[in-house]
Amino acid sequence: MSPAEHTARSGRRRAMPEPWSLGAAVIAILVLAPIVAVIWIALFPSENIWPHLLATTLPRYFGTTLMLMAGVGALAGSAGAGAAWLISRYTFPGRRWLEWLLLLPLAIPAYVGAYALVDFLEYAGPVQTGLRHLFGWRSARDYWFPEIRSLGAAVIVLSAALYPYVYLLARNAFREQSGASEEVARSLGAGAFGRFWRVGLPLARPAIAAGMAIAMMESVNDFGTVDYFAVQTLTTGIFSVWLQSNNAGGAAQIASTVLALVILLVLFEKTSRRRMRFFNLSTRHRPVERRTLHGGAAWLATLACILPFAMGFVLPAAVILSHALDNARFWSDGALWKAVWHTVSVGGIASVVTVLGGVFLVYGVRLSGRALPRLLLPATTIGYAAPGAVLGVGILIPLAALDHALADTVETVTGHDIGLVLTGSAFALVLAYFVRFFAIAQGAADAAMGRVSPNLAHAARSLGRTRGRTLAEIYYPLMRASVASALLLVFVDCVKELPATLLLRPFNYETLATRVHDQASLENLGGAAPAAILVIAVGLVAVGMLARANR
Repeated sequence: MSPAEHTARSGRRRAMPEPWSLGAAVIAILVLAPIVAVIWIALFPSENIWPHLLATTLPRYFGTTLMLMAGVGALAGSAGAGAAWLISRYTFPGRRWLEWLLLLPLAIPAYVGAYALVDFLEYAGPVQTGLRHLFGWRSARDYWFPEIRSLGAAVIVLSAALYPYVYLLARNAFREQSGASEEVARSLGAGAFGRFWRVGLPLARPAIAAGMAIAMMESVNDFGTVDYFAVQTLTTGIFSVWLQSNNAGGAAQIASTVLALVILLVLFEKTSRRRMRFFNLSTRHRPVERRTLHGGAAWLATLACILPFAMGFVLPAAVILSHALDNARFWSDGALWKAVWHTVSVGGIASVVTVLGGVFLVYGVRLSGRALPRLLLPATTIGYAAPGAVLGVGILIPLAALDHALADTVETVTGHDIGLVLTGSAFALVLAYFVRFFAIAQGAADAAMGRVSPNLAHAARSLGRTRGRTLAEIYYPLMRASVASALLLVFVDCVKELPATLLLRPFNYETLATRVHDQASLENLGGAAPAAILVIAVGLVAVGMLARANR
């Protein structure tokens, strides 16, 4: 072979995309496709109801969603940042326990907290029953009690469930601050509140903003809580327009509004932190020394930390556990264990596929060395910000069209009707979980691979290892712990996911999350309690891992 022929063949090989890079591009397209589908369907619906939505329901949905986001952001931000400041700056009774107990509300989905709060505060609940016995009231006409199923109650429940996001990030930010700035502020006469407001809070603002943004995005994603409290948000509007009005295009238009709102929230959060840069210029960094509180101040600090923990974990866990013990017969219900099997199988498959896809994508992008794949890599995390209801619209409508076309083609060719293979099975659920939680797997894989020296891979290649064997023999042993953590975290999120599951599950198909929702919607909290206990147990495992990682 002449040198010219060799050069030409080498050029053709370089021009041909290699399987790893091509596979990474396919995965990125698969993750982004539902978002693009929502926008496309909203722009070109079969029946345009934008004028009707703008004139009737959309302003109400949008206004309520903004109030919900603002309320949750303010309350969760205050509770999380306040508890983080007390934990990181002071010593008081119960501090060592509360430092980790404050994370436990992450184990309880917000919709479970909503069911528990209504059960606790409703007319037949223990609070109002106790008040009637205490004061001799005979009926609800004899006294005033706040409306339970309201926007305010939804804000309280969601804030109690989501404040740990702010708490965890703010606690780490307060920990990393230098003791020198605290001492300078104290020497200038700043009191406890002054040091928090003028020194600690500004330095921790980026972390607090990030935590509040996560809490606000999760409040937009929520369906179970707002539906149970009869609060009309954009997410409930998607369900109403699609399932009750049978207008998929209108649902996509509302979904695109939700997506735009979430993207604006992400951009606002990033913009607010863009110019916030803090550096430790001292070569001898000293952490802030915690001060010991005494007397009433110490017990007030303990109470301030106990309140969000009690509201976010103790109350819902106690109410659900009480119902689970009082209704032991539901533990033997075959439908419960069928839901367990569906949850474990679908969540397990989705978590494995998602983590494998994340590893493949990150490895393929690293091998390609090109600009476009590197630009696509962060874009694949948008699924985690997109609410489950939005992904449900973006997946089900195109997938249903593809499913019908596939069934018609097979029937034309073979004469056999195979039915709806994609939407009639759990395939759509697995795809939704894959898109929704891909950011977790991708982030874990990217961080783990970034810790592996490229020299190890170069040495393996020089010894004749293929790129696949290099991944299996060099990278995987060094990132096994990160892969296992990502598997568990994705699985836990699959177990708790409700909006996408409600939209995409096959007929008469229950998971633990949908069983809790369906039974609670029938005011049968006893029937929902066993499934809720299992969901909480899975969540506690994830919180334990999170606490261990942040020690």
